[in-house]
Amino acid sequence: MTTVPFSVGTFAEAQQQPYPGIVVEGRVYDTRTVLPQATTTAGLLAEWDAALEVLQELANRVTDEGRPVEQLHVLAPVQPPGQIFGAGANYREHVLQMTVAHRLGAAGANEEELREQAGREMDERAATGRPYVWVGVPSAISGPYDDVILPATGEDHDWELELGVIIGRTTWQVGVEQALDAVAGYTICNDLTTRSLVPRTDIPMMGTDWMRAKNAPTFYPTGPYLVPARFVPNPLDLEISLRLNGDLMQNGPTSDMIFGPAALISYISQYAVLQPGDMIITGSPAGNGSHYGRFLRPGDVMEAEITGLGAQRTACRAAVPR
Repeated sequence: MTTVPFSVGTFAEAQQQPYPGIVVEGRVYDTRTVLPQATTTAGLLAEWDAALEVLQELANRVTDEGRPVEQLHVLAPVQPPGQIFGAGANYREHVLQMTVAHRLGAAGANEEELREQAGREMDERAATGRPYVWVGVPSAISGPYDDVILPATGEDHDWELELGVIIGRTTWQVGVEQALDAVAGYTICNDLTTRSLVPRTDIPMMGTDWMRAKNAPTFYPTGPYLVPARFVPNPLDLEISLRLNGDLMQNGPTSDMIFGPAALISYISQYAVLQPGDMIITGSPAGNGSHYGRFLRPGDVMEAEITGLGAQRTACRAAVPR
């Protein structure tokens, strides 16, 4: 029997309530026709193992009666969204670039020395260390084609395109070997950061403040779709790319992760219960604005893509003063 690839998302028509659907060859099919009790994608994820097989049957027998996706408004795929867990400093080359950009390391060291020092530290961390994870708020999630609103707090709003891992079952204290069994699928998330709001210079002993730096409205453009894990054979064999106004800024492989999705899931689940619909964003490859000394401005357009997961297009505009 043929297994037809499909993606899962949330869609809306003008003045209508959003609904869950699958996408097959560019056409959207309302999943409520086969799973009427699941009126949202979060509802599908709540019983994901069973829902997945029903959705696969629907994909296997669809006709051309679906709606062309370009005729619909595409929201972030998981509605309502779950918790966000973010992996910091999780791409080796990204860490090296950030070390040089922010002059982190021995006083007086030149760029080559800073890179060498950071490289040694990252190799040691990969061998014996643990992930660094922070928590984001669901209210900051926006759709893959929605505008990004640049707040007046800070002028150094940065992009960080990342692989998003969507959880499909309640997970608590799972081992690395079983961790990927918890994955419903994968998506794209651009984890925006206001760099000047990261350090707390007023209380330096507290270190970084990710809450205020990463959680402004629209700071997590997500989607367009959730691609079920069965159609992503190896999440560590994908290419991530982001263009700013047509110029390629990020272009790196997920294989550069220091801790892969399985290690992140296992680590997070030791301290927090992962629930269906939660998203783990797995870190950013090299090529952020901090590296280039160029941050987001009103009028900028970001085009982002990850192998097999679709593409985003988001325009930036300034927040309207209140």
